[in-house]
Amino acid sequence: MKKDTVTVVDSVSGRQIELPIKRPTQGPSVVDIGNFYRELGYFTYDPGFLATASCQSAITYIDGEQGILQYRGYPIEQLAAQSSFLEVTYMMLNGELPGAAQLDEFSDIINHHSMLNESLKSFFRGFYHDAHPMAIMVGVVGSLSAFYNDSTDISDPHHREIAAHRMIAKMPSIAAASFKHTIGEPQVYPDNSLSYTGNLLKMMFSVPCEEYVVDPVAERALDLIFILHIDHEQNASTSTVRLAGSSQANPFACIASGIAALWGPAHGGANEAVLNMLAEIGDVKNIPGFLARAKDKNDPFRLMGFGHRVYKNYDPRARIIRDMCHEVLDKLGDNNDPLFELALKLEEIALNDDYFVVRKLYPNVDFYSGLIYRALGIPSNMFTVMFAIARTVGWVAQWMEMIGEENQRIGRPRQLYVGAGQRDYVPMDKR
Repeated sequence: MKKDTVTVVDSVSGRQIELPIKRPTQGPSVVDIGNFYRELGYFTYDPGFLATASCQSAITYIDGEQGILQYRGYPIEQLAAQSSFLEVTYMMLNGELPGAAQLDEFSDIINHHSMLNESLKSFFRGFYHDAHPMAIMVGVVGSLSAFYNDSTDISDPHHREIAAHRMIAKMPSIAAASFKHTIGEPQVYPDNSLSYTGNLLKMMFSVPCEEYVVDPVAERALDLIFILHIDHEQNASTSTVRLAGSSQANPFACIASGIAALWGPAHGGANEAVLNMLAEIGDVKNIPGFLARAKDKNDPFRLMGFGHRVYKNYDPRARIIRDMCHEVLDKLGDNNDPLFELALKLEEIALNDDYFVVRKLYPNVDFYSGLIYRALGIPSNMFTVMFAIARTVGWVAQWMEMIGEENQRIGRPRQLYVGAGQRDYVPMDKR
């Protein structure tokens, strides 16, 4: 049976080649250009890899036109409504949803690995008190290979599994410790009787001298946000983890590289940018003026938290998180906080304004998650840290998939060189 191909003709030399077409389970087909340079002598040019499939993966599927997000084939709507963060985590790592006994065992494993090596406390004390929590995260996560070097043999599947469990389990502990360091409070040990997100809340907001009770609304809200942020296909940070992993770097170093990429404001800082925008607007009466600016092509002002680069329809995660946002604001939000009133009014106007409706510039997941974090008392400099905790699951799953490939090779993008041609060195006395 003849394989499907695309014929490419070089108009300069007249040569032509047949390029195989790879068919996916879902989504657009892919042209395999592996022989393009060898046969025609050309590289392909795709800045930002916007039209290039950098890998083959069975983890996450996105259809931006239809507003679809699936993990391992499961619609995000079903997972958000019926599952839990750790259940989805197990599924992302293993490919299938767990049975009750499997989930209990997996939860016990994650709890078992939630503690940090005591020597790491000295490492935290080495950072300035006003260091950004993401800077601390990059440093501490990158250092884990020095503390847990018994799970860095990437050729050993058992080592890879242990490293994956450790990374997912310790990320909330590292995040909470980073937060405590910046506010000058003592680190709080994890409590294995609590859920994943309940434990994080306790480590962040409890103090040794007082009893702390986890609020179930806050716990459920975080669990939902984490599910929605677990993975998002080959975004900048995930691609970074895969590229670092292709060099056979240890998994802790690979995840640290993902955190560094996520730290960029164009990637992981969008929900913080939403609050900054709301602060700039300042008052409900100023909304019409800022909306006019957003519509003005000559004005650099952007309406943050609306629309999405991938989703050309409504962000499916935003539909899910919207109701939770309103529940959290009703239960935990400060009624005197003008930003909440401002955000809800902006949401109302934008959802009914023809300009935004026609262009499908709907509120996205970043718009709502930032509001939830604020209502939970999480400061804006911790927003990207929260993102990193959830996305660690996706990074780990993608890394394990890549390392397990039979023909895995080091990433090596090529370039279009536009610098000077060959020239001779000019001695100093002749310049």
